Amino acid sequence: MTEPISPPTPLLRLMEARAGLEATQLLLQLPILRFMAKRGQGEPVLVLPGFMADDSSTIILRQFLNSIGYKSQGWGQGVNVRGMMDHLPGVLAAVRELHDEYRQKVRLVGWSRGGILSREIARDHPELIERVVTIGSPVKGGVGASSIGAAVVRQIGLTPEEMNQLLHVRQRKPITVPIRSIYSKLDGVVAWRACIDETSPDVKHFETRGTHIAMGASVEVFRLLPKLLTAER
Repeated sequence: MTEPISPPTPLLRLMEARAGLEATQLLLQLPILRFMAKRGQGEPVLVLPGFMADDSSTIILRQFLNSIGYKSQGWGQGVNVRGMMDHLPGVLAAVRELHDEYRQKVRLVGWSRGGILSREIARDHPELIERVVTIGSPVKGGVGASSIGAAVVRQIGLTPEEMNQLLHVRQRKPITVPIRSIYSKLDGVVAWRACIDETSPDVKHFETRGTHIAMGASVEVFRLLPKLLTAER
């Protein structure tokens, strides 16, 4: 069974209000981040948004990746609000399209729940995926490890027990592609311990300091991403 993990404290939830400041800092530092970044060579990247978000939430991230040599695009599935199994066919179709267009494996970048979906695509289709980078994505602890767990249950329509059982069944098959997990101990939405993957054969974790809401517009995350998208890390 999934181990119980407490959600972020009320203080950490209040600190999520700093997200606007973090995004402003990113905009000020983008030129130097682009200059210093390890450049891609036209590799395809599919970027998946978090819960209750759509492609508009990842515009800055995708523009950054494109500016340093990657071919990134949004997931094109609207708002990330349906059940995981409902979203997977559309994500797989987008992955196949990129794979066929560029004739190489696809890199997946998933923010929060987008990282959960990215992992599941990689679990089912490692032949299509080069690596997965998750940003503030829980891999254990269930909805109880999140401060928005009740909202997730209402929107998805599954009980916590049903969601845990689904993940338990799927996790019998390991994810064999490289996984690079970014997390923050200051995350006010997802408990950082829930982001620690202790079972995948090729996983590394990278700690940042910032809010969950601003992880897709974080200086630290943008500094890390170009390194994590390459084979060296």
